[in-house]
Amino acid sequence: MRNLLIIAFLSLGLTGMPAGAATTSWHSLAPAQQEALAPLSRQWDSLPEQQQHRLLKTAKRYPHLTPEQKKRFHGRLEAWSKLTPEQRNAAREKYRAFSKVPAEKREQVKQMIRQDQEVKTVQSASGVSAAATSSDRD
Repeated sequence: MRNLLIIAFLSLGLTGMPAGAATTSWHSLAPAQQEALAPLSRQWDSLPEQQQHRLLKTAKRYPHLTPEQKKRFHGRLEAWSKLTPEQRNAAREKYRAFSKVPAEKREQVKQMIRQDQEVKTVQSASGVSAAATSSDRD
């Protein structure tokens, strides 16, 4: 669920707008922009102008991120780039629905997602599968 929220967040920069005539080619980007947007290098030239513009705006913050934040940013871009158009639309819809939820309730959901992620991380590190854990509860 957390990943869907992350992916939905990325959809703000990768909306399905129609392509414009003034797109920017990958090779014309500055090296810093290419570094920030590297996960999208293969599909950059086919992205619509508005998507490129939003991503370039986001890329301006990239040099100021910590190494961990940069890694997370790239991971999110890569995950988004691998989604099918249908999956992207579903993520956008979930984002829109989630944004309509009152702030207090959103925070509760985010906390539940964080806790669930922590459990999965611990299980992964210890080699315990989620199926084994759930069968232990039954």
